[in-house]
Amino acid sequence: MQRRSNGYPHRPVAACSPAVPAVAANKTEPMTNPAIAAQEAVPEPASVDFQAPELYLNYELSALEFNFRVLAQARAASVPLLERLHFLCISVRNLDEFFEVRVASLRHWITYGDARPGPDGLPLSDVLEQVRERATRLVHAQYETWNDELRPALAHEGIVFSDSTQWSPAQLRWARQHFQDEILPVLSPLGLSSAHPFPRILNKSLNVAVVLHGEDAFAREGNVAVVRAPRSLPRVIRMPSSVADAPWQFVFLSTLLEKFADAMFPGMEIRDVCQFRVTRDSELELEDDDTQSLVRMLSLELRQRGFADAVRLELDEDCMPDIRQLLLLNFGLKEADVYLCAGPVNLHRVSAVYDIVDRPDLKFPAFAPIIPAPFTSDTSIFETISQGDLMLHHPFESFTPVLELLRNASTDNDVLSIRQTLYRVDEDSPLVGYLADAARSGKEVTVVVELRARFDEEANIRLADRLQEAGVQVVYGVVGYKTHAKMLLIVRREHGVLQRYAHLSTGNYHQATGRLYTDVGLMTRDAGICADVGTIFQQLCSFGPLIELQYLLESPFSLHPGLLSLVEREMAHARAGKPARIVARMNALNEPSMIETLYRASCAGVEIDLIVRGACILRPGLPGVSEHIRVRSILGRFLEHSRVYWFANAGDAELYCSSADWMERNLLRRVEACFPVLDSHLAKRIFHETLQNYLDDNVQAWLLDASGQYQRATPSDAPAHSAQQWLLDRHRA
Repeated sequence: MQRRSNGYPHRPVAACSPAVPAVAANKTEPMTNPAIAAQEAVPEPASVDFQAPELYLNYELSALEFNFRVLAQARAASVPLLERLHFLCISVRNLDEFFEVRVASLRHWITYGDARPGPDGLPLSDVLEQVRERATRLVHAQYETWNDELRPALAHEGIVFSDSTQWSPAQLRWARQHFQDEILPVLSPLGLSSAHPFPRILNKSLNVAVVLHGEDAFAREGNVAVVRAPRSLPRVIRMPSSVADAPWQFVFLSTLLEKFADAMFPGMEIRDVCQFRVTRDSELELEDDDTQSLVRMLSLELRQRGFADAVRLELDEDCMPDIRQLLLLNFGLKEADVYLCAGPVNLHRVSAVYDIVDRPDLKFPAFAPIIPAPFTSDTSIFETISQGDLMLHHPFESFTPVLELLRNASTDNDVLSIRQTLYRVDEDSPLVGYLADAARSGKEVTVVVELRARFDEEANIRLADRLQEAGVQVVYGVVGYKTHAKMLLIVRREHGVLQRYAHLSTGNYHQATGRLYTDVGLMTRDAGICADVGTIFQQLCSFGPLIELQYLLESPFSLHPGLLSLVEREMAHARAGKPARIVARMNALNEPSMIETLYRASCAGVEIDLIVRGACILRPGLPGVSEHIRVRSILGRFLEHSRVYWFANAGDAELYCSSADWMERNLLRRVEACFPVLDSHLAKRIFHETLQNYLDDNVQAWLLDASGQYQRATPSDAPAHSAQQWLLDRHRA
């Protein structure tokens, strides 16, 4: 098994990396990079230690802080009620993943001696303690939101979650009969004894521990039993209208298990029933030196994921101390790993109600993504792209043109080959069928499937098998480097000449997320960009030396030094008295040398605006360090997912879109693509819609201060402006 890296083994330095040419904002030949020469001319501030731990926030605590902002959406009266419920469930699900990955990794590094602190210098044992304190506060706030705000508000709208103490005699009869008919037959209660050891408990599954008294048919003294709730059983059950007191009345499965425990152990006295849930380490550990056995190893690891080391135990807050100690002992956990729940331990399962309840007035107004005008004509999509680069801004603009591009490629007799990367994709997406059809028709189809997309590994193995059965050449990228780039390349014969078309995106080829995530996609037949995309596919699918790209920046080779060079160039402009500004948006920021360079740029007078949705370890607004840096986070109806970087460049602005966040893993340990927007009109549109629009937001924005705290932006005297709502209105119009 490979030990996972803690992500901070060293601080990369730009001068040690190969130089990468920058690109102009208009369609021109590639430029030589002025930032490389400028690095030598710009003096470094001598009075500041830019690696001092106090200049950095802790990544784990920053990532945890994001969920407080999500939960704030659940408490916002301006958000429709069922959407507030949805945000609550998102915060619970996010916390699950935080324990499965981040807390599990912290424990792993401490156990195996790889406990080097991050840039903030905080010992990992101290990080765990602070995570415990913050996570406890978050769990308390989640159940407070559920019990004191959402549950009463839902009941007022006729959406009731009833406890057994509130049931009428008719409801009690129905509940008992439903338990006897639909639940009891699929349960396998296990009484603990020397012959029946503690059962294996699946990750995040619902379970109840039952304290018994009395003798059974074999004269065995009852003690403790464990009941595992099969995943085939719904966690939230709707009462039939014949007995319900409200239009939508629900009961939790956990409530039925507690109420009718006597039916599972007839003749025994029930002393106590305690529901519990255990969270386990879900980070897969694979060797990085055997491509051939990757699928086999991954399949093996997936079978064990549900029963890996425990990292958290959730308990009913009224659970007996003896049961608590028994569970801790069996899971190998300590008191600090216990989180008490003032309600169902499977609270995130209440999200099912969102789809069951037909109340449009309690949800965000429905909207249909538009199909931009260039894609609505009868003109061939290839001819449309030939007339100029095209941009798609999801979810405001439909994902359909991307599917149409692939569908046309699969049936067009002039198309010779298709290459595509797939990181996350709907298993039933027509996209998969188009790739299979293209291969069956004799086209050369190559798909790079990233098997290690976290929590989608099993789906991607099935996807790879399905594509291979159709004759698609499936490759798994480069072992040790996740392929996170989003690229599609089509080769077509036109008038006897081979012409390439490319689609590049900040987001996955996934229809469902295409309706929920904000992303930017580009369709182009620019020869230079298409050549670069072809080179990256060549690197992923074959062997060969590093080939310098004309336009694209690629991780793990040129993206990191290229970004550092672009920031350095802004520093040179600032010192020369020229316009110098950086506006960038991403999901997370934690790469130390990137932050160092941003600090230096701020000291040089560069104005820097960062839109970082999630974790950010940079401290803005520090006197003498980051006075010119501002950081904001936007949370709203859609998940902010676009990565867009803009550099003023003394008036000759450049704009890039990318699949990469400014994180150590993205910039140094993944295959990522960062592409320039060469068409000046599209570049201006992207800047206006994805950057300036979000800087103007004073409704859904949170502002980060130097202490690491986020404060919600307020309109004050300015007109209220929601970036997402502005985009919805703009595209509707």
